[in-house]
Amino acid sequence: MKVLTAALLAVAAILGGLLLYRQANPGLTGGDALDVPKPLPAVALLDDRGQATTLAAGDGRMRLVFYGFVRCPDVCPATLASLKNTYAALSPEQRQRVQVQLVSVDPAYDRPAVLRGYLDRFEPAFTGLTGTTEAVNQAALAMFVSVVTPVPDEGHGAGTHGDHGATPVAQSAATAATLHGDQVSVVDGQGRFVRVYGNGAVIDGTLQRDLPGLIRQYGS
Repeated sequence: MKVLTAALLAVAAILGGLLLYRQANPGLTGGDALDVPKPLPAVALLDDRGQATTLAAGDGRMRLVFYGFVRCPDVCPATLASLKNTYAALSPEQRQRVQVQLVSVDPAYDRPAVLRGYLDRFEPAFTGLTGTTEAVNQAALAMFVSVVTPVPDEGHGAGTHGDHGATPVAQSAATAATLHGDQVSVVDGQGRFVRVYGNGAVIDGTLQRDLPGLIRQYGS
């Protein structure tokens, strides 16, 4: 109950800081745009090749940024599978103008090689970011993504991934119970956070229908 309450409070706080409006654009049928585009901060992270980078770093392409983790049991693989189909439906020219990027909320486990291997199971062109727990939390906050990790129940021997005294079963259960925002965020070619799609709009194909228009509007 305490974990659920903390999660609800965190989500409420995040949503309270996000000013959205439905953008009047005949080419876009879903998603919400930020009232003012938000330049992303240069939070120090690692890419999936182990190279130093930042949350703000980009190569001029529009990015679709999703927060998740390798051991996520359901939402993350479903979202990545949907993004794989969305990406595959684009023309070769459109694919060159968009980057799908997963930021891990379980950086203690999702080191660069682990993250790279996981993404290769969906689409080799997808990229990943990881780093310290503090850096990932800072990156998530900058993009209005809530991350709530369960507090271990010391009376029952449960622990989080970083608790070496916990059993593998307890570690796995705690990690799987991690709650995080499951939206896909749109970052334009200038590194500004501009729009967000809820998980439902990703799974039901709304993002796929909008993506060509998003690339025209936000891509370089």
